[in-house]
Amino acid sequence: MSVSAQPTVAVIGGSGFYDFFDSDAHEVVVPTPYGDPSGPITIGTVGDHVVAFLPRHGRKHEFAPHTVPYRANLWALRSLGVRKVFGPCAVGSLAATHGPGAVVVPDQLVDRTSGRAQTYFDGGGVHVSFADPYCPELRSAAVRGAAVDGATMVVIEGPRFSTRAESRWYAAQGWQLVNMTGHPEAVLARELELCYAAIALVTDLDAGVEVGDGVRAADVFEEFSRNIAQFKAHVREAISALPVSADCPSCPKHDGPLPIVLP
Repeated sequence: MSVSAQPTVAVIGGSGFYDFFDSDAHEVVVPTPYGDPSGPITIGTVGDHVVAFLPRHGRKHEFAPHTVPYRANLWALRSLGVRKVFGPCAVGSLAATHGPGAVVVPDQLVDRTSGRAQTYFDGGGVHVSFADPYCPELRSAAVRGAAVDGATMVVIEGPRFSTRAESRWYAAQGWQLVNMTGHPEAVLARELELCYAAIALVTDLDAGVEVGDGVRAADVFEEFSRNIAQFKAHVREAISALPVSADCPSCPKHDGPLPIVLP
C-alpha cells in the first residue's frame, strides 16, 4: 500500500518510543491553531493500514509530560485524516501483580493533573460523554496476545514521581497504574471524535508498593529500552487486528452544534 494514501490510524509514542517504522515512510509537518505538535509526523504502513506516528515528547524528549502540546498533537492527526489513535505509554504499577515488563490495556482513567489545557471547547456549552474513556474496538485489538485486559490508570501532573503516601493512597482507591501523559490526551481525542486506546508498558513498581529508593528515571528508561522491541511489535499487532474501515459504531459522537469546526 502506498504511504501517499491518507492515514486513518495513528500511534502517539511515549518515552523511549521515538520512531515506529523501519522503512517506506515519509515525514509531514502539520501546523495547527494550537501551535506546533511535538514534532514532524511520520507516515508509513502497517499491514493493510496507512499509519501516522507522532513522538509525544518530541524526537529528543524535548517535552516534559506537563508541557506536551496535547491539543496540537491530536488536532494535527485528525487534520491528516486519522480517526483511530493508539497511545502507547510507560506506567508505574500500583499492584505487585503487574510487574515490570507487563503490557496492560487500561479501561478506566482518573485525572489528577492540574493546569493543563484539556479541552477545545472553551465556549458553547459542549459537554462530552467520558464515562468510558477508551474505544472498545481499539481495546479489543490491543489485548490480543499477552496484554492484561483492564486496569484503572491514574494520571498525575509530574514531572516528579509520587511520594510513598500518594502511591499508597492511589493503590488504596483500587487504581492499578500511574502515568503522566494519559490525560488530557484521551479526552481531547474524544472531543475530536477520534477513537482512542492507551497501551501501557509497566516500567516499575511505584514508590508505595515496595521498600527501597523509590522510582528513578534512569531505571524507567532502562526498563523501557529492554522491552521496546517487543512493545512495538505488540502495537503493530494491535493495528493489524483493526478493521480497515475508519468508522467506529461504539464511540460517542457529538449530537449538537460545536463552537469549533473540526478539521
